[in-house]
Parts: sequence; structure tokens; C-alpha cells
Amino acid sequence: MEDGKPTLVQLDISHYSEKVRWALDLKEVPHRRRSPLPGSHIPIAFVLTRGESFTLPLLRLDGRTIADSTAILAAIEQRWPQPPLYPTDPEQRRRALELEDFFDEELGPHARLLPFHELTNEPAMFAEVAAAAVPGPLGKAKGALGLYARTYTGLRFGVRDEAAAATARQKIVAALDLLEAELGANGSGFLVGESFSVADLTAAALFYPVVGPEEGPLPPEAPTPPALERFRAEIGGRPGYLWVEEMFRTRRHPAGVPAAGASL
Repeated sequence: MEDGKPTLVQLDISHYSEKVRWALDLKEVPHRRRSPLPGSHIPIAFVLTRGESFTLPLLRLDGRTIADSTAILAAIEQRWPQPPLYPTDPEQRRRALELEDFFDEELGPHARLLPFHELTNEPAMFAEVAAAAVPGPLGKAKGALGLYARTYTGLRFGVRDEAAAATARQKIVAALDLLEAELGANGSGFLVGESFSVADLTAAALFYPVVGPEEGPLPPEAPTPPALERFRAEIGGRPGYLWVEEMFRTRRHPAGVPAAGASL
């Protein structure tokens, strides 16, 4: 930490990083953000966690480096309990954390893989997206960034695999089915109880690469692959899809505008 502020080490377009940013912004926690180049973040995370993790986000807080978005949100909730993300009722809290785990494991990897898969089939478009996601002078090297992005995502996430992409579509639809079932059963407009919780935040944040809300991390000028547009058209009228858009519209600070006291 610098000057007592926590530091979020993140990837700008990562939906798991968005999950943590949302929690920090919701609670108006002054913090700093550091965004290494994708790929270079692996050794950085390995060093910062002393070999415990090679992924981002990480939160440096009170002399600790906390890995994993779920553990990070737990630490944020403990340190800054208002407004609460964990329900006070024990059963509601249990269910909210259960849903957080479901969306982390059953939605998150697939909501990441599918857009990258479709971008891999559109090399020029992938270069545009990669350039828009990289700040500073590096963003001008579109050709090199596009090649780097296709190589990295192919090796790291296996995004070129057609069978994996088909599975991702199925998993995303299944997560949407569960989201709608939970919303219907609860009846409050939230997944658990009568207020916005960690379950709502996690579901909305991890659906963002698929839904593409205007308030999300991707810049407005970032293009969308036609195949992803077609998939969005198939599910775009569903209540769960519209709910994700509504959560971003009503509950999210604009992703490019950190909460008071945050700095990039």
C-alpha cells in the first residue's frame, strides 16, 4: 500500500477484476489500481503472493497480498462493512455465498472463453480490442498486440477449441437459467433477500463479457464479433440478461470513473 491506500492489481477487462472494482467502488474505498500487461501479470502475481497464485486480481491490504476475488471481497467486507454485501440473516448469507461460488466457478470461465473464442476468429477485430484495452503508447501497436492477444488467450485459456466454445455457450445459458429461477423465487428483484448482495454483484460482474453493458469495463469503441452479437441476440430478451443490464445501469459506478479517492 502507498499512503495507507489499498492497491488493486488487476487486468482492466477482466470480469473477476470488475467484481472487485465494483465492491470497492460501491463501498467508496479509496484505493489505487495497477494494471500490468496481460501475460506479464503471471510472474508478477507469483512474486507478490510468494508462489501461492499466478492470477489476478490481487489486493494489497494492510501489509497482506490477498488472492482470489472471493477472498478479496471477504476482506473488503470485513474492513469496510457498509454498505453490506453479506446478508445478516445466516440462511440468506449462506445462500448468497453459495451463489457467489456458483457464478465464480460455473459462469466465470465460460463467460471469458466465449468472447475470446469469437475474437480469435476475427484477427483484425481482436487487434482493435487489445489496443483499446492497453493504456498508453503500447495501444498504438495494434498488429503486435493482436498477435500477442491471440497467442496468449489460446495458450492460457484454450479459446481456439470449438468444443470448449460450445460448452461455454451451454454453461452461460445454464447460468442464465439459474439466475432467472433465483430471481423468480425470491421476487424482490435481487437474488437473495431484499437488497443488493454479493450474489447480485458476482452474477452481474461475471456476465458482463457476454452482455456487454455500457457501464462495463470495455470502452464504447471496442468492436463485437458478429458471432457474439448473434449469441447475444438469442438471449438478449431474456429477463436475466435484462437484469444484468439493469444492475450495471443502477448499481454500478461507470467503470472508467473510480469511486472517490481511487486513482489509476
